[in-house]
Amino acid sequence: YIFPEQGVKDSLYIMDEVTAFNLKEDGQAWWIPAYEEQQMEYLFTKSAVSTLKVVHTPLTIENKSTVISFHEADLDDFAAMTLRRTTGNNLKSDLHPWADGVKVRAKGTFTSPWRTLQIGDKPADLIESYLILNLNDEPAIPQAQYGHPFKYLGIWWAMHIGKYTFWEGEKQGATTQHAKEYIDFTAKEGFHYLLIEGWNKGWTPDWYKNQVHVFSFTKDADNFNLEEVVKYGRSKGVEIIGYHETGSNINNYLTEIDAAFALYKRVGIKNVKIGQVGAMLNLKEYHQSQYGVRYYRYVLKKAAEYGLAVNFHEPVKDTGERRTYPNMMAREGARGMEYNAWSEGNPANYETIIPFTRMLSGPMDFTPGVIDVEVKQGYPGRRVHTTAAKQLALYVVLYSPIQMLADLPENYAGQPEFQFLKDVPTDWEDTKVLNGVIGEYLTTARKDRNSGDWFLGSLTNEKARNLEVSLSFLEKGVTYEAQIYADAPGTDETHNPGEVAVSKKTVTAKDKLTLTLGGSGGAAIRFKKL
Repeated sequence: YIFPEQGVKDSLYIMDEVTAFNLKEDGQAWWIPAYEEQQMEYLFTKSAVSTLKVVHTPLTIENKSTVISFHEADLDDFAAMTLRRTTGNNLKSDLHPWADGVKVRAKGTFTSPWRTLQIGDKPADLIESYLILNLNDEPAIPQAQYGHPFKYLGIWWAMHIGKYTFWEGEKQGATTQHAKEYIDFTAKEGFHYLLIEGWNKGWTPDWYKNQVHVFSFTKDADNFNLEEVVKYGRSKGVEIIGYHETGSNINNYLTEIDAAFALYKRVGIKNVKIGQVGAMLNLKEYHQSQYGVRYYRYVLKKAAEYGLAVNFHEPVKDTGERRTYPNMMAREGARGMEYNAWSEGNPANYETIIPFTRMLSGPMDFTPGVIDVEVKQGYPGRRVHTTAAKQLALYVVLYSPIQMLADLPENYAGQPEFQFLKDVPTDWEDTKVLNGVIGEYLTTARKDRNSGDWFLGSLTNEKARNLEVSLSFLEKGVTYEAQIYADAPGTDETHNPGEVAVSKKTVTAKDKLTLTLGGSGGAAIRFKKL
């Protein structure tokens, strides 16, 4: 919708949007609730459309003959849309309000985001659609300066599982000594990026609670020297990824943002992860409100001024803005790996749902790669509800131009499956979804942009299954070496989940493979062009 300039000098207040979608028949919806404390970090529910209340988009609905995803594109200076069921199978746009109830504030003219429907014969068709991205404007900043895909390690998982703490003290994670040890491992194994969380002043044991926290974004924590660490990393060929946790105290963050970004530019940091933990921004405004949309866009533009690429956590939802701002690398916006560290965790079917829902909006920094799925150094009773092979498959199934190797360095050292994490790229030329049923299983193949190799990831829910896949996506007339990493015989989520069988075979586009997946298991394959 475009509201043209009409000489109106007063502010315009939008109090409602009446866009509606009237479905001919009831269908099965995959959804998470809107306006809840954890924002978009909820497990997906499958239920009839006729039972919905108010839900986030993307909203995916399956009916007798088609599958539909409702979402929006090019969200800029507007409120994010939820969908509220009115009567029967009818859904209506419901915009996130400001604290005073106004939905959108404008002057003179305004343009709403696109309201989008992606429709396919089968769920796989949705994943292969680029509609959301293509409805955004072309780059507004020089693309060559940003958007370089990479893999990274981090001083991160150790804090989530309780081995280290985010705050200063005996178990402090972000120390200069720890950073150098991680840098040494990162460089030794051929990687070039390392995230360090907790490096700055302001972290306390209560940092994540819904109250006002004041972080410094320019002062080092005790026992940590940012400049020394960055310099040491550079000597080893490792770039440090900066981290800003705002605690949703946006007023505090914006007073320091220029100084914080200037510090990163001066020491040579080019990537920053920015978190907004908290139910409401400044304890009053929704993350998805127009206030939040303006805030995230302001930070993204400000980061570009300082040559920084951004990874938002607790973000506004993705609507394809990475096309316009190529320094927007990835974002969270759903339950990621961290939930397995300190909660009941993500269930076995979770990763078979999000590619058909949350990830239709854009890439997610899911932080996969925990191959010690039983988390032997973690909290009692907490674990990752997959096999190790399924963790490998996530690098192909879950798209992101930046992918974390989330596990502890000592859990990778000497493991044969670590080779797949070294080989798998994050920059793809083509994507083929070979099979998939929402909530049950999914197999995806992607072609490396910088070589002739293809990679395949396949995963299942709690049910073990055999999947036959055709290799017709491979280049015809070419021979490949299939380097296969799969669940070992007898392996599933609860029986030797860390065991990965590694094998090789020669294949062509004429061949088929049968993938044997254990319960909550997976398989990952590199097809190396010979």
